[in-house]
Amino acid sequence: MYAATLTEKFQIGIPKAFRDDLGLKAGQQFVFVAKGDAIIMIPRREMSEVRGMFKGANTKNVRDRSERT
Repeated sequence: MYAATLTEKFQIGIPKAFRDDLGLKAGQQFVFVAKGDAIIMIPRREMSEVRGMFKGANTKNVRDRSERT
């Protein structure tokens, strides 16, 4: 487990071992998602990087937005 401290400017450093494990790079952008009291940080990707990622996925029984609660 890695730990870091939030600064007075609301910045946080990502420990080097963690950056190395995940292959994070300086200047990389992230999307933040709140899940309860946890924060999920997801690397932002270009459309060209994700094109074809779900090729062959089963699209049957996919709910429409109007069916969501």
